[in-house]
Amino acid sequence: MILFSPLTPIEHLLRDVLNWLHASIGLPWAWAIVALTIIVRIVLVPLTVRQIHSMQRMQAHMPEMKSIQQKYKADKKRQQEELMKFYRENQINPAASCLPLLLQIPVFFALYFVLREFSKHPPSGSLSWLYIVPDITAHANAHWSGYLLLVIYAASQIASTYFMSATMDKTQRYVMMVLPVFFITFLLRFPMGLVIYWVTTNLWTVGQGLVTRRLTQRTPLAQPQRRSSRTAPKTDEAAGDGAAKTEPAQAQAAAPRQPRKVKRKKRARR
Repeated sequence: MILFSPLTPIEHLLRDVLNWLHASIGLPWAWAIVALTIIVRIVLVPLTVRQIHSMQRMQAHMPEMKSIQQKYKADKKRQQEELMKFYRENQINPAASCLPLLLQIPVFFALYFVLREFSKHPPSGSLSWLYIVPDITAHANAHWSGYLLLVIYAASQIASTYFMSATMDKTQRYVMMVLPVFFITFLLRFPMGLVIYWVTTNLWTVGQGLVTRRLTQRTPLAQPQRRSSRTAPKTDEAAGDGAAKTEPAQAQAAAPRQPRKVKRKKRARR
């Protein structure tokens, strides 16, 4: 029997928050889990903002990153060194997209232990949800509502991956979107309340992705200026527009004027 684990403090904290939401505010246990999920996501908002900014910077510099990968394609070690140097110079954190997810994993398992304790010692109050889920502590495969929740989970996970993986490689993106379907078999043995937590998290991520796309469309990323053979070099522009305009006039004034040739008509002989 494990008397203490690193998740024990988080488990006690979640239990206290759930008890407060249920006893003080009067939320049913299932809705208390939804409220707890929203609280967790609000706490993670600063990390989420950093994640979004890092993804936007990465998307803006994607052509340069691809050119580095293409340049050092034969030397993988040099390629990673140049990419890491490029990340530091442009303040890009490739791991920023994983931080909110990694910090939710301890909450996920701590909530699992809380719900397992609920199943052993049922608290006062109804453990049903929306008159569909009879017991949030029961396994997802124990009732048809559990399968419905898993379908909603898969759809919401795919949608959240679609919105939050814009900078991923296409192959990685497809893998991340197909992975939830295989993850369903893992969630079959988990309590339905845990699936409710994960579905709420995914729906929050989808809404966050929609807001981020709306803000990105209003403030588009600065695109590098494309130059052609007709574009004047920067050194000419730095000299000033006035100097550039006076040079042709001075050249015309310095050039000597050539006498105008007049053709004389030949007189007809009498």
